[in-house]
Amino acid sequence: MGPGGIAVIILSISAAIIAVAIAYVVVRIGRLVDQASKSLEELTLETTPLLEEVTTTVSLVNGPLHAINKVSKNIEEVSGKIAEATTGFADKNSTAMKVAGGILSVLQLSKGKAPTKRAKKRSAEQE
Repeated sequence: MGPGGIAVIILSISAAIIAVAIAYVVVRIGRLVDQASKSLEELTLETTPLLEEVTTTVSLVNGPLHAINKVSKNIEEVSGKIAEATTGFADKNSTAMKVAGGILSVLQLSKGKAPTKRAKKRSAEQE
């Protein structure tokens, strides 16, 4: 056997080793793809019921939120109307508002609120 024959044997052995290595890599990649497919399938099976529960929960929460929204809009309308009415009354009846304020002040004093400095001074002078 000459140098060319030895080179052919070395080349064929190298080609066989490379073929075995490529086959091993292909088999490993195939197993990886199978495992990834199984994991994805399990994830899908577990996620689907969770998504359905979340959808149900969100729809159950949205019902009361719509009711709260309606109530808050009604409260906003009522408070706006009250503000308009009181502003209109105060604008039209400024004298009546001053009198009402005076009456409330007198009522508070008569209920036993702390007397003012003038009231203390007057009671001290009378004694």
